[in-house]
Amino acid sequence: MTDLVEQAQRAATALREVFDPTPLQHNDHLSARFGADIWLKREDLSPVRSYKLRGAFTAMRKVRAANPAQGHFVCASAGNHAQGVAFACRHFGVRGTIFMPVTTPQQKIGKTRTFGGDQVEIRLVGDYFDQSLAAAKTFCAEAGAHFLAPFDDPDVIEGQASVAVEMLDQLGRAPDLVILPVGGGGLAAGVTGYMARMAPDTDFRFVEPAGGASLTAALGAGAPVTLPQVVSFVDGAAVARIGDEPFARLKHLRPEQVLLAPEDRICITMLEMLNVEGIVLEPAGALSVDVLPTLREQIAGKTVVCLTSGGNFDFERLPEVKERAQRYSGVKKYFILRLPQRPGALRDFLQMLGPHDDIARFEYLKKSARNFGSVLIGIESTEAGNIESLFARMDAAGFTYRDITTDETLAEFLI
Repeated sequence: MTDLVEQAQRAATALREVFDPTPLQHNDHLSARFGADIWLKREDLSPVRSYKLRGAFTAMRKVRAANPAQGHFVCASAGNHAQGVAFACRHFGVRGTIFMPVTTPQQKIGKTRTFGGDQVEIRLVGDYFDQSLAAAKTFCAEAGAHFLAPFDDPDVIEGQASVAVEMLDQLGRAPDLVILPVGGGGLAAGVTGYMARMAPDTDFRFVEPAGGASLTAALGAGAPVTLPQVVSFVDGAAVARIGDEPFARLKHLRPEQVLLAPEDRICITMLEMLNVEGIVLEPAGALSVDVLPTLREQIAGKTVVCLTSGGNFDFERLPEVKERAQRYSGVKKYFILRLPQRPGALRDFLQMLGPHDDIARFEYLKKSARNFGSVLIGIESTEAGNIESLFARMDAAGFTYRDITTDETLAEFLI
């Protein structure tokens, strides 16, 4: 543990070659809302808009120090680690080959090219990260390059621990609680390892996307396990298997310290931070803030640090984020209405709508029925109670309908 403290402090000092400490900002809005002293450690304001630069830079620096002849680095990444590696490659003047899934948002691909310049080649391989990772490791072995892992590497963990060095220096005291996002576990392992020695009384909560709960699964099994399926929406933290090295440092955690954030609820948090605070967060970057409502009673009157891990958000995804947020909060519903094929039937339904109910979607699904037709309807309102009242009026009037808002199969094909 002492070694990690010294290593993290050296890593923080070395990082000053490329950027100043990211801000630790007191957030008045969240503090007032939850009756706590809430601070945001703004890793979304690093040069690559995520904390990943810390681990990539530190690992590359140490490899170069041990073997100056190594001038080729390879990585696989869905985006943020790729940008950190690209930035470090240009800084050290070494060659980088970066494998990314074909499905990686264009914003992250473009920024990786910008950060790496002529030093970096990007290869888009596979629909999923695991396929990109396999291709990267095969290429790395053939090319005699150094594989720079995104999280399962002691040097990367050491670099991520520099977050804690800065946080304690900036706050000037130990916080009561630190909330950390978890994907592969490198950040959580580094920060908790440093804080265990320097601020042993600080408590932690760890947040995973509900569709990628690899730490939760590992704690349940007592060892890292591979999830059979991962929801990729929170692409910066949706990892099928937590790293072996990070888990070795996190296996002591209590299951109740690990919280799950539903993907659609994260969208509400992203929109709130954007609209209220003007802070752009990617889905993974919003994880730590998203769980604050579930911790309201536990954090009242305490000093809390939320780590906002990344801000690489492609605004082309904003309509999807808004849609998911509305559906989760209940202000938008989709249903299939069985409508009699007679004059006035549609008017009867329209008269059910309240003054704040808007039709966002209207589509006949079956136009050939002689007596009844199926209609896909999307209703958007100002609050969830309005739509609940609409359904109550429809029930009283004898309308036949099926709410498909949360039916993943139907929603995927119809919405």
